[in-house]
Amino acid sequence: MSQKKGTGIPGLSFSWRRALGISQAQAKLSRQIGIPLSRSGRQQKFGRLAGCCVPLALGAGVVRLVCWLV
Repeated sequence: MSQKKGTGIPGLSFSWRRALGISQAQAKLSRQIGIPLSRSGRQQKFGRLAGCCVPLALGAGVVRLVCWLV
């Protein structure tokens, strides 16, 4: 395997995305719309929402079943 080429100085790195302000613009937009722009962030957010809705859906299903049986 080849090593990543860098500056040779530990802890010193350069990001052209941060230098142009792209990272900051993405972060601002993400906070304004309330939905993460990264794939993993979206998956985590919707996973939490789905996890919250599962007990409600199960409860509604049980209520409908009981009403149907009565």
